[in-house]
Amino acid sequence: MPDRRTGRQEPTTAFILPYSDSVGADAIDLYELSGKPAEPWQELLAYDLLAVGDDGKWIHTRFGYSIPRRNGKGELLIIRELYGLMVGEKILHTAHLTSTSHSAWERLCTALDAIGIQYSYIRAKGSEYIRLRTGGYISFRTRTSKGGLGEGYDLLVIDEAQEYKTDQESALKYVVTDSQNPQTILCGTPPTPVSSGTVFRDFRKSVLAGEKERAGWAEWSVEQKSDVNNRDLWYETNPSLGYHLDENQIADEIGDDEIDFNIQRLGLWIKYNLKSAISKVDWENCRVEVLPQLVGKISVGIKFNKNGETVSLAVAGRTDDDNVFVEAVENRHMRDGIAWIMDFLKALGKNANKVIIDGKNGQTLIEDELKKAKIRYYVFPKVTEYIAANAAFEQNIFQRRIRHMEQGALTQAVTNCEKRAIGSHGGFGYQSISAVADQSLMDAVILAAWAVDEYKQGKKQVAGY
Repeated sequence: MPDRRTGRQEPTTAFILPYSDSVGADAIDLYELSGKPAEPWQELLAYDLLAVGDDGKWIHTRFGYSIPRRNGKGELLIIRELYGLMVGEKILHTAHLTSTSHSAWERLCTALDAIGIQYSYIRAKGSEYIRLRTGGYISFRTRTSKGGLGEGYDLLVIDEAQEYKTDQESALKYVVTDSQNPQTILCGTPPTPVSSGTVFRDFRKSVLAGEKERAGWAEWSVEQKSDVNNRDLWYETNPSLGYHLDENQIADEIGDDEIDFNIQRLGLWIKYNLKSAISKVDWENCRVEVLPQLVGKISVGIKFNKNGETVSLAVAGRTDDDNVFVEAVENRHMRDGIAWIMDFLKALGKNANKVIIDGKNGQTLIEDELKKAKIRYYVFPKVTEYIAANAAFEQNIFQRRIRHMEQGALTQAVTNCEKRAIGSHGGFGYQSISAVADQSLMDAVILAAWAVDEYKQGKKQVAGY
């Protein structure tokens, strides 16, 4: 064990079936002949993956693990695949991207060369394979909805499992059916808002709930969005930190997108997916019958619709039980001008916290009026802040921190939306899937709610708005 600080080696969350025997030691000894020492966490999971019962069969016929990027999840697969090849297993290794499956093939070839094991191979991208004299065989494929049909294997590896789709699962799950000792491994990072797969998420949920037989799970993660600069959390969620990963590498990853860092580096499992919208049930769960007691000042969200036709205004405030109450105030056509917005802001006066304004087609227009009125507490959010507002809103809905009193137009907008990707780092916004719902109404609410948490203040009682 190094004398320097290292990451947590045991999973933060796990569901492992009890066992008394494992061939994990044999697999680790074989792997280390390549000159690479297995890290403690890899040894631990290797024992779990290769645990066997009295009948010599795998304790876990399906096993999933989630770990932040660059921690060496692929090396654990090499440990498992090397052992499988030596005992004559037929293995199918699949990945979401061709480059990922080819890289996995290259790493396994490098390990075999270092150990001195002879093998035959094909290196054509997309259809690589390795064959040993033991009869062991491994094929590397990019996943499709039809790939693997009609073929039989003993071990199925689902790499980049966060992108594993249900139609791909339908095509692949039967490839190990005829094996006398089958095993399926799913590994990856938690899904981002634009990940298209749902199988990994659903598998995790059911295993941790104890609903799947002969299945195991391990992960390194935080339970909720956390401070990206908290180095203790880096060590809690990155077992390879202090081994082949160092603090400077992680520090360089910190940017404006805190949600992405939480997912990719801290292992946060968010409860949304690009394919899902906010349901009526989720929104209904946040409804209250009586206006909550509010503390602090009122935050305002203003959204100019991207079509340039409408503008919406919404307000939000902190409740005395530390939730966020939201309300849509008005949605009007731009032909009515923005005098009504200025009248509202002037009437709100000192009760206003921040005014968040989005929509390039209206920002210049309203900024001139704000300056004339000497209102200085407005913010034009950056793209990263807009992304953070959307992510925070949905998290708050799922955690039931949002409070609202039923408003028909707002409910129609919130429960008739779908996600749209923003940027290339997992960010998202919303767009309407209803011909009659104005998306700007929901966006204004999101901006107001975000300002409540983003621009915190003392708990001064609000008289109203």
